[in-house]
Amino acid sequence: MRTNIVIDDALMQKAMEVSGLKTKREVVEKAMLEFVASRTRKDLKELRGKIRFADDYNYRTLRGGR
Repeated sequence: MRTNIVIDDALMQKAMEVSGLKTKREVVEKAMLEFVASRTRKDLKELRGKIRFADDYNYRTLRGGR
């Protein structure tokens, strides 16, 4: 998808420096991937303690004893 966005020049430059990425496109794509991953983890953390497992649940058994 093509789009035009206005991004602070200093912020973009700093993002390129700290990430080691070479292009603005790479920086924007990386930032979007990290944003989505962060929000996904946050949503999973909100489920902590809300899911009831069976009393005999053992994840090791399901993984083949690894």
